[in-house]
Amino acid sequence: QVTLVESGGDLVQAGGSLRLSCAASGTIFGINDMAWHRQASGKQRELVAGITSGGRANYADSVKGRFTISRDSAKNTVYLQMNSLKPEDTAVYYCNADQIFGSAKYTYWGRGTQVTVSS
Repeated sequence: QVTLVESGGDLVQAGGSLRLSCAASGTIFGINDMAWHRQASGKQRELVAGITSGGRANYADSVKGRFTISRDSAKNTVYLQMNSLKPEDTAVYYCNADQIFGSAKYTYWGRGTQVTVSS
């Protein structure tokens, strides 16, 4: 079992920056891909950025050039640096991790952290 805990969400003005953190604990062996998703009020959850165990990252078009995902394997933590924030970035941000044991894959989610960007 893996527990993911997000932190760093806050209220910020448009143009500002925030850094989200997601710490993994528990049985962390085999954690592979990790990612940040977000869900705005009344909308579906969407992928924001993902990162493989090897450090390869991918981003949603809406955040390319503004957000950067990174991970510190020694600390079992993934980060999301968000710059040039816009009101449309307002959402609850969730961390997720995939864990591989042989042929089995398990997906875990954190409880989320609120990001609010004021205009």
